[in-house]
Order: sequence, then C-alpha cells, then structure tokens
Amino acid sequence: MLASITGLHILVVADDPLARAGLATLLAEQPGIELSGQVPGESDLAVALQVYQPDVVVWDLGWDPALSLERLADLAKDGPPVVALIPDEIHTAEAWTAGARGLLLREVSAERLFATLNAVIQGVMVLDPVLADALRPSRDLAPAPLAEALTPREREVLQWLAQGLSNKAIAYQLGISEHTVKFHVNAIMNKLGAQSRTEAAVRATRMGLIIL
Repeated sequence: MLASITGLHILVVADDPLARAGLATLLAEQPGIELSGQVPGESDLAVALQVYQPDVVVWDLGWDPALSLERLADLAKDGPPVVALIPDEIHTAEAWTAGARGLLLREVSAERLFATLNAVIQGVMVLDPVLADALRPSRDLAPAPLAEALTPREREVLQWLAQGLSNKAIAYQLGISEHTVKFHVNAIMNKLGAQSRTEAAVRATRMGLIIL
C-alpha cells in the first residue's frame, strides 16, 4: 500500500476559468494539499513551473484535448508529473503517450483525484479503469502487422520513448550513446509509419507493442 504524502504543492492548469476555479476549490479542501497556483493552458508553462514550483501538475484538458496534447508532451518531458483530466476515452491513447502520469475523467471525485496525486508523486502511473480499454488493441479490428519487426533494442527504446523521455535520457537509461538512440528512434518511426515520436507511441500502444 502506498504511503500517504502530505504537503503536496499542486499547480492547476486549465483553459476554462470555471474548470480552474472548480479544481482549485476541490483541491484546496483536501488535507495534505497545498495549491501553489492556477494558470490557463495557453500561458507560459515553463515560467509557471519556476514561479510556483509544484510537485504535481493537474491539467484539465477541456472538451477538446487535441488542442493541448503537444503542450502536455512538452511539459511532461521536462516538468513534474502531470495528472491529466479528459472528457471521455477518445483521446486516451494520445494523452497517455504524451506523458501524463495519471489519466482520469474530468468528473473525477475528490477522493480519486487525491489518491492519484499521492500515487504519481511516488512514481506510480495511474489510469482510470474506465479508460483502460481505449489502450488495449481491438479484438475486432486487428492492426496491420509491421512490415519489419522491431528488434529487442528498438522495443526497449520504444518503451522509454512512450514515457516521454528525450534521446539523451533514453541513452542514459540504456547505457548507450545518444547517437545510437537517435538511430533506433528513426528506425522505429519508419517501421511504424509515424511522422512524430508521439504518433509512434500512439500507434505502438494500439498495436500492443508497449507494456503499460
């Protein structure tokens, strides 16, 4: 069982001012939570992180998460863990592979949100059970097979890539050069027919190539 962590400094991110205010109120009422600040998703998040120094970011992606996924990927790559809130399962794979360490529905209860914050700060990745099926390969529509299978090393690189790590960070994790990682990433994207790292991770997730 996870230990309960108190004194968590939380930054709330949401474009909708009502959603920001609602989350801020919800979190402020939880014991052990310290609300550091609240900002719109279109703001300079790098500056917000420096100003508020949060332990965890709670990001309400709104009714159209696609508009914020690229910014989420940037924040998740270099910032503290992010718990993302989405309206339904449609954008589950994209939000997950963009780097969210916790993924919940927008109408999440205060108890579940607090439990998720407590988990992600301890390195645990949390996915709302309602959203889990969206990350499983469809049994009815099997994805097209790869033209060429991934090598064991490419699968290792893919696993770290899907967690939002940079080439330099992947190289450190695997004990290989950054140049070698770049070579593997290019090979992975070619084999998956992807135009970006996020697209590669999404396709790999849907094909069951990534261990969640």
